[in-house]
Amino acid sequence: MKTKLLTFTAICAIFMACNPKPKAVENTEKESKVVKMIFETDMGNDVDDALALDMIYKYIEAGKVDLLAISSNKDSKFSSEFIDIMATWYGHAGIPIGIVKNGADCENDAVNYARKVCEMTTDGKPAFTRTLSNYESLPEATRLYRKILAEQPDSSVTLVSVGFSTNLARLLDTPADEYSPLTGKELVAKKIKLTSIMAGHFVENPFAEYNVNKDISAARKVFEEWPTLIAVSPFEVGIEINYPATSIENDFNWGVPHPMVEAYKVYQKMPYDRPTWDLTSVLYAVETDTKYMNESPRGIITIDEKGISHFKEDPNGKHYYFKVTPEQAETIKNHFVKLISQKPAKYQN
Repeated sequence: MKTKLLTFTAICAIFMACNPKPKAVENTEKESKVVKMIFETDMGNDVDDALALDMIYKYIEAGKVDLLAISSNKDSKFSSEFIDIMATWYGHAGIPIGIVKNGADCENDAVNYARKVCEMTTDGKPAFTRTLSNYESLPEATRLYRKILAEQPDSSVTLVSVGFSTNLARLLDTPADEYSPLTGKELVAKKIKLTSIMAGHFVENPFAEYNVNKDISAARKVFEEWPTLIAVSPFEVGIEINYPATSIENDFNWGVPHPMVEAYKVYQKMPYDRPTWDLTSVLYAVETDTKYMNESPRGIITIDEKGISHFKEDPNGKHYYFKVTPEQAETIKNHFVKLISQKPAKYQN
C-alpha cells in the first residue's frame, strides 16, 4: 500500500510540474493580496500622520497597497496641500484627494507642520513641488468616497481612518446620487470589508482620546451605525511604540530635501521620539495576517457624551481593539524604522 501511495504521489508531482497554475490564476491571487485602501487623515495636527502616509507609499512600491484616495478631515488648505507635496515628492501624484468643509476646529491644537512645510522656500521659491494648484476646489470627501466606492468590487476596500470621524459620519447619511443608487450606509456595507481606526482609550482611567474628542458626535455615530468590521488601535498602543529621532537625524541623508523629515523636525524641538499612533492602524490594515499586535475578543465599542470609549465583549459584535507587549512594541518600532527609512523608488540610482 505504501508503494502504491508513493507512486501516486510521484505521478501527482509530475502532473503539477507539467501543468503549472495558469498565469491568470496567479495574477488573480496576487491582486487579491493587494490592499485596496482609502486613507482618512487629519494631516497637519500630529506628525504621525505624515509618517503613516510615508508607510503607505512604501507599501505601494512593495506591491502591497493600491491607494484609491486620500481624504483629509482637517479643515485647512495646508492639509491637502501637504498631502499633494508628499504625493508629488514620492512620485505618486494623481491619487484623488478629498477635503472636509466646516469640519472640527483644530487649526491651533498643535504646531501645524503641514503649513510650515508648505511655506518653506529655497532661494525665494517653494522648497517642494506641487502637482495641484487650487486646493479649495478639491471634492468634498463624501462625494469622493461615493465615487470611489461605487467603482470598486464588493467587499474589496480597506478604510484606514487616523483622524476625526467627521467625513465617515457624513458618508453614512449621504443619499443616492449619480455615482450609486445606494445610500451611504448601504454603499459602505457593500464595498468596505475592513475599517482600521486609530481612536479611543481602553485601559484603566480612560480619557477622551483626541481623535474622538474633536468630533464626539461623529465618533459616536460611526461606532453605532458603521455596518462593517472595525479594528481599533487605541491611544495606549501607539504611545508604547516611539519612532526614534535618531532615525530622522541619520537615515535620510540622501541629499534631497524630504517633506516628511522636514515636517518631523518642525513639529517639536529636535531631538524627540514620537508615538506612532496612526502608523499602527496602517500596519494592521496591510499586514493583517502578521500578528504584530494582540486582538481583543469581538465586542461593541460605544462612545459616551464625554468622548470616553467603552468596550463590551460580544461574540456578535463588529468591533475589536489591539494590545501590545513590550516585545511586540520593539518589533513594530524596528519594522517602522526599516520601512520608512527606505529610499523611494524615485530617488534610487
